[in-house]
Amino acid sequence: MSEKSPEAPQGVLTVVIALIANALVAAAKTVAAVLSGSASMVAEAAHSWADTGNEALLLVAERRGAKPADAAHPLGYGRAAFVWSMVAAFGLFVAGSIVSITHGISELGNREEAADYTLSYVVLAVAFVLEGISFTQALRQTRSDAARARVHPFRFVLGTSQTTLRAVFFEDLAALVGLLVAAGGLAAHQLTGDAIYDAIGSICVGVLLGVVALLLLVRNGQFLVGQSVDGLARQTLLERLRTAPGVERVTFAHMEYVGPAKIFVVASVDLTGDDRESVLQQRLQAVEDHLDAHPLVQRTVLSLAAPGEEELLAEW
Repeated sequence: MSEKSPEAPQGVLTVVIALIANALVAAAKTVAAVLSGSASMVAEAAHSWADTGNEALLLVAERRGAKPADAAHPLGYGRAAFVWSMVAAFGLFVAGSIVSITHGISELGNREEAADYTLSYVVLAVAFVLEGISFTQALRQTRSDAARARVHPFRFVLGTSQTTLRAVFFEDLAALVGLLVAAGGLAAHQLTGDAIYDAIGSICVGVLLGVVALLLLVRNGQFLVGQSVDGLARQTLLERLRTAPGVERVTFAHMEYVGPAKIFVVASVDLTGDDRESVLQQRLQAVEDHLDAHPLVQRTVLSLAAPGEEELLAEW
């Protein structure tokens, strides 16, 4: 069987690309917002600065979550990635969503003409290209990992334990949609001379960011509480356990994510033969080592099945 993980992370490349793109976009939008006075551009600038800060936090999440296990944390530090990703999602909600909505509401009564529409359109176009590059990388990784997991890419990115990939994917998707909304609000402002459309665009961008932030908060919370493993990852590990040398049957298996693409396995197995206890313990340890060698497994704890326990047949 291939050791290629059905949910193997591809490093920090996706996050780094998103960080660079968002930093460039945020700087450009800020200049355009100051010169044009557009409420939508202010919202977009706040969005991009929030995204830039989030990508920095996601890099922290990658680094903290990759720390090896030690005596104090025998299952590793993988859950730290979910914690820092949750902090990033909260930052997106506060610095992106609330700021954009508040600014949009404050601009509803503004009837002043925007100073420079052309500059705003140029910045939005450049931002769309840069955000598109970042989203393309996130989409490429999502499709690649989803193909290995044999699920639809959108379903994969919603369910994956790779919290930084999910964050970049949805933040970039929201950024692209937000740019179109901002452009629409700006165009309506230009055509009608009424700034209310620009303000409404700002509010819509804020609502969009809020939805994305809440999605990320909920998913990270679920992984922190304890997310069980299903799908191909579970089937792969069960098959590896069932076919391990000396294993006759598996009667119980609990698999839980303890970090991005890191799984803690607790299972009960029935070994072949009728060896004495000391020999059985050695054989059981050998099976644990066999499962621990898989890239997805952080740690395995096995026990001997009780007499009369039924085999897990529904998993195969």
